[in-house]
Amino acid sequence: MKVVLAEDQAMVRGALAALLDLEGDIDVVAQAEDGDKALVLVKEHAPDLLVTDIEMPGSTGLELAAEVAELRQSGALSTKVVILTTFARAGYLRRALEAGASGYLLKDAPASQLAEALRRVHSGGRAIDPELAVEAWGEQDPLTDRERRVLRAAAEGRTTAAIAADLGLSEGTVRNYLSEAIGKLGAHNRVEAARIARERGWL
Repeated sequence: MKVVLAEDQAMVRGALAALLDLEGDIDVVAQAEDGDKALVLVKEHAPDLLVTDIEMPGSTGLELAAEVAELRQSGALSTKVVILTTFARAGYLRRALEAGASGYLLKDAPASQLAEALRRVHSGGRAIDPELAVEAWGEQDPLTDRERRVLRAAAEGRTTAAIAADLGLSEGTVRNYLSEAIGKLGAHNRVEAARIARERGWL
C-alpha cells in the first residue's frame, strides 16, 4: 500500500518513514512537514493512506482529514486518513472521526501495532486506540466550528480586528463568538477558555 506521511517534526517523520518502509507491503511515497504540503502530495500521489499528525503548521491534521474526505466523497481520491498523534484526548478522537478519519493512533504504540492498524484501515476497517474510544463518548464538545476557529485565533494572540478580517466577520460578531465560547467553557477570559478547550481536545 502507498502511504503519504505528514508530520512537522523532522526526526519523528524520518523515524516513522524508516519503520514503515521495513514492512514489505508498505511504501512511504512522500513526506510533508505541514498540512498544506500534505494535501498537495496526496493529490499528486493518490496514496492508499495518509498518516498525519494533528498539530502542524498550515492546515491541522483534522482539517486535512476533512479535505481528503471531501475528495474521497467526490470520487477524486480513494485515500483514507489515519491520525497518529501524542494527544490522547477524547475530544480530538471525536473530531477526527467526524472529519472522516478511519484511524486514530498514539505515537507511543509499538511500530508493529501501527503497521497492523494501517493494514486494517487499508482493508476497509477502522483502527482506534481502545482506551480513547471508551472515553470519547463521555463529554460532548460544546463549541460550534465558528466559535472554535475564533477561540483558536485568539489563543494565538490575534486581535479581534485581525480575526474579524480573516474570517470576514464584524468585530462585534467575533466578540460575541468569544463570549459564547468563554461562557460555555465556564472560563473567566479567552486565555482560560482556550486552555480548557485545548486540554479537552476541542480546540
